[in-house]
Amino acid sequence: MKLVTVHTAFNPADAQLVNSQLQAAGFHSVVMGELAALSLDGYAITAGGIRVQVPEEEAADAQLLLSGEESSSDDDSKAD
Repeated sequence: MKLVTVHTAFNPADAQLVNSQLQAAGFHSVVMGELAALSLDGYAITAGGIRVQVPEEEAADAQLLLSGEESSSDDDSKAD
């Protein structure tokens, strides 16, 4: 099973939040690189971030879900 990165974070909390959103929607997501980022200062930035990944066949739907989540939060900020 090939995994595809659908979100890259530079802190574990952000990665876990996105992972939780995906799992709640029924995706089989995993967080890669989190332990190394917690173990070594600066690793997340050096390695290109903590990756949230899903199986290749779920990637398009996961990205659609995440883009919908981001656009709704952008709309909320514009209302203020």
